[in-house]
Amino acid sequence: MLVLTRKKGESIQIGDDIEITITQIKGDQVKIGIQAPKNVEIHRKEIWVEIQQENAAASTGVGDLFGVLVKAKKE
Repeated sequence: MLVLTRKKGESIQIGDDIEITITQIKGDQVKIGIQAPKNVEIHRKEIWVEIQQENAAASTGVGDLFGVLVKAKKE
């Protein structure tokens, strides 16, 4: 993990097209702004984990999807 120190108004550049800017620091809370292409999904970590869990639950039972499709096509 790379750890950087930034002050309000300073930024971090990730690759050519993602910029993270510190917009406000208040107590133990930091607000950040993220500029990224529209095709880049940005989520809070806890939301991303929930999405992954829901996707895994939704895919349970379709492990042999191709087998199900072939069987349905024969009928």
